[in-house]
Amino acid sequence: MAEEILEGINPTRMELLALKDREKLAVKGHSLLKQKRDALIKEFFDILDRVKGARENAETNLSEAYEALTEAQIIMGDLAVQKAALSVKESVKVDISSRSIMGVSVPIADMEMESRTLVERGYGFSDTSIQLDEAAKKFETALKYIIELGEIEKTIYLLADEIESTKRRVNSLEHIMIPRFQATIKSINMKLEEMERENFVRMKMIRSTIEKNEAEALAKAQLKAAKAEE
Repeated sequence: MAEEILEGINPTRMELLALKDREKLAVKGHSLLKQKRDALIKEFFDILDRVKGARENAETNLSEAYEALTEAQIIMGDLAVQKAALSVKESVKVDISSRSIMGVSVPIADMEMESRTLVERGYGFSDTSIQLDEAAKKFETALKYIIELGEIEKTIYLLADEIESTKRRVNSLEHIMIPRFQATIKSINMKLEEMERENFVRMKMIRSTIEKNEAEALAKAQLKAAKAEE
């Protein structure tokens, strides 16, 4: 199967030099993109290792929180638990910033959570149980891991998308653009060599014709001079 060449390229030495420069740039870009892809894949798997731990921590604390909440509902009753929940004051502040991983902007969740007592949460000792306080602590801890998990999973999604995009660009350069540059350069070289051979043959024929004409002219001149001497 013949390799495809770039269309609209004139077989001239200037075009050949320009194509060679483009090929060098494409090869260099291909190398840099491969390095970027490999670095992104390494970062992806490093972060992926954190997902399991964060998810397990979130699930464990949520499970324990719901168990404690169920016990509190049994002891206190649903209405009392709902009343206590409505009196809880917000204590979590999340600041979302970003950092760059190989040019990919990924989120950083900076969370501030106060460690609070029953009273500081907004409900008192008289109408609540220890199970409710335990549930609140577990939910707060779970929230920390859920926010961390959200940051990690968003980062993984962004990195995976960039890895796929970079892989497509690497493959495009490796299997399409660079081979086309090389095939076009080869084609131009062949055409230039063919033109040089044709020019050489043409110049040789012209030179032969000139030499023949000069020889004939010289012979005529000699013949004329010989006749003149007679």
